Amino acid sequence: MDQKGYRRGSFQSATSDEDMLEIPGTSVDFSMADDDPPLDREMGGFSSYNGGGMNGTSTMMDFLEEPLPGVGTYEDFNTIDWVREKSRDRDRHREITNRSKESTWALLHSVSDAFSGWLLMLLIGLLAGSLAGLIDISAHWMTDLKEGVCLAGFWFNHEHCCWKSNTTFTDRDKCPEWKSWSQLILGHGEGAFAYILNYFMYVIWALMFSLLAVLLVKGFAPYACGSGIPEIKTILSGFIIRGYLGKWTLVIKTITLVLAVSSGLSLGKEGPLVHVACCCGNILCHLFTKYRKNEAKRREVLSAAAAAGVSVAFGAPIGGVLFSLEEVSYYFPLKTLWRSFFAALVAAFTLRSINPFGNSRLVLFYVEFHTPWHLLELVPFILLGIFGGLWGAFFIRSNIAWCRRRKTTRLGKYPVLEVFVVTAITALLAFPNEYTRMSTSELISELFNDCGILDSSKLCEYVNDFNSTKGDDLPDRAAGPGVYTAMWQLALALIMKVFITIFTFGMKVPSGLFIPSMAVGAIAGRLLGVAMEQLAFYHHDWAIFSGWCSPGADCITPGLYAMVGAAACLGGVTRMTVSLVVIMFELTGGLEYIVPLMAAAMTSKWVADAIGREGIYDAHIRLNGYPFLEAKEEFSHKTRAMDVMRPRKNDPPLTVITQDTMTVEDVEGVVTSTTYSGYPVVVSRASQRLVGFVLRRDLIISIENARKKQDGIVSTSIICFTDYCPPLPPSSPSVLKLRSILDLSPFTVTDETPMEIVVDIFRKLGLRQCLVTHNGKLLGIITKKDVLKHIAQMANQDPDSILFN
Repeated sequence: MDQKGYRRGSFQSATSDEDMLEIPGTSVDFSMADDDPPLDREMGGFSSYNGGGMNGTSTMMDFLEEPLPGVGTYEDFNTIDWVREKSRDRDRHREITNRSKESTWALLHSVSDAFSGWLLMLLIGLLAGSLAGLIDISAHWMTDLKEGVCLAGFWFNHEHCCWKSNTTFTDRDKCPEWKSWSQLILGHGEGAFAYILNYFMYVIWALMFSLLAVLLVKGFAPYACGSGIPEIKTILSGFIIRGYLGKWTLVIKTITLVLAVSSGLSLGKEGPLVHVACCCGNILCHLFTKYRKNEAKRREVLSAAAAAGVSVAFGAPIGGVLFSLEEVSYYFPLKTLWRSFFAALVAAFTLRSINPFGNSRLVLFYVEFHTPWHLLELVPFILLGIFGGLWGAFFIRSNIAWCRRRKTTRLGKYPVLEVFVVTAITALLAFPNEYTRMSTSELISELFNDCGILDSSKLCEYVNDFNSTKGDDLPDRAAGPGVYTAMWQLALALIMKVFITIFTFGMKVPSGLFIPSMAVGAIAGRLLGVAMEQLAFYHHDWAIFSGWCSPGADCITPGLYAMVGAAACLGGVTRMTVSLVVIMFELTGGLEYIVPLMAAAMTSKWVADAIGREGIYDAHIRLNGYPFLEAKEEFSHKTRAMDVMRPRKNDPPLTVITQDTMTVEDVEGVVTSTTYSGYPVVVSRASQRLVGFVLRRDLIISIENARKKQDGIVSTSIICFTDYCPPLPPSSPSVLKLRSILDLSPFTVTDETPMEIVVDIFRKLGLRQCLVTHNGKLLGIITKKDVLKHIAQMANQDPDSILFN
């Protein structure tokens, strides 16, 4: 509720909350935030009016008839009033419906108003899909640029460069049109010096890409760093962070996401794509008055935009809708579900039309398995689930500890140096191992792949016995030297990915966590899958294999184990369940493997929850002190409203405004001497009978406007919050009537109300504050900040870590 800086004559106050916000590691000048408030603040357009005493010549201005610009809007880093916003939207809709019966033009306006939501979803889907296609194509090209260049056209990546080549299928990656840097500079690609030159160019390109990304973020859009999902969850819960979904953030995040992914850092683009899609939604909202002027309606649009972001990230429209519902949205009515589905559909269709990977698929690692799984394989699948849960809990604790160290030490002051060092270490360790040198999406694609006859990967170098081949399905075979080489390389890659991701996530570049988590799980799953395959091949007479795995049969699919492992690790880190299974199912196109995915996802969630209750996004929300009231957790402590409300014992009395006895000077004195963002209005200080609640911002704007536009408003003018003001002497100055800005139905609870009910009210209604009464008399106030502090205190956490209202 704290908002300092009221200056007489100006309502553009600097709120104290600005000093408290800290997007991980950034230092932001909030006065330069690029996203304008949703309502015009200009004060023009109001006719003057005359005031007077009780002699009858006066007309007191009622703002119900002429709403003021700025009244009803919110300061930066404040929570919106969901109840008020929904009420305003119902009033607007009721007015449009009533007018539609009066004329044809009003009817057309009513139809266009109803259709505007679907039109907005169409535009969001088109823009999000187009940007995702651009990011995919650019990142693929720039990733290959670290290893070489195409002579037929520098804009071709390695795969596209070799499409028209006459080389054989096994040598398709060695076409003459594609030249490595050693071939281009030295004329040959063999030998130690050529290897060192390629190594050097790989590291240089990686450093160039990552440094350019961090410098752009630091210089133009500090909000473009990270994945953005913790902040989007907070914004969707009703918090306002101006500029976080603005134009500059969208432009810089799109550019730097390509650079960060191309640098080879252990991060993905899937999480940031949700941020990009929400930026698209927020910017396009300004085209429609219904969404521009109502913060609650705008959050419905952002929920649908988040679904479109996941849709284009994974090529999973249904999974995107479920992700928005399960993971990021705070308020998700049925209408938003339908619109989210439509936005995700349009986004996926747009991306499919662009065809960024040239394979008619929406993602790089789309696979299809043909071999059915056996019931006994649930045991290794559950083991992968346990591994995923352990990895998730380990990663969250380690990453949060590192991010807290970054925030509290000098390390946070050198974001460019941190990115430089982490990129250099990553590139130096990645190049010698072909499984870490390739992009993480390509690695996952290779690990998911089911080996066929023509596959030339090391993972598919088995000892072939073509006499036993039946159709397209290859039987389980003995592993060749290539498979064993791939196994120890993958083991080294697993160790590197596990540790380097801890230090990468949270740096000052766009960084998603989906792909690195999936890579860790896919590597572990592929290792276990190959081990099971060789066990079944050499010991098919064992009891566990004899019933279903005969010699020469294709029993075990290592790629399926990689997919289940990827789902388990992603679930362990994010604690997603339903949406995760649907996303993985849409990736593979096979209904047959839902049960293994469900078993692994649930096991990983149970194991991770046993160690720590928070997912990675909730942990970062708490680390940064965002005012997010988690709707999934129960409040089970036996405290009462009187234990949490302010003022407490020995505190000064509650600051109130009386309904018709205070002057303009008195109210301005209250506003200047306190830092609250709202004040209860009572009948009198003696009775303390509650009349309503008025917001500080609305008071400031209304008083300032009245001083400019209404004749006779001076410091001694009475402010009246009732319909009928008390009689005044004829010589008294004009009365300022402010009933229209008064909330006549503030939420109240009695002092004996259990806090579990109060917490439920705050969660389900999205309240900013709740007034506490006893026998009808005002006792105190409970704000969202008080509730968050109380929950933290009951959980033995530092209550001062809750920084916002």
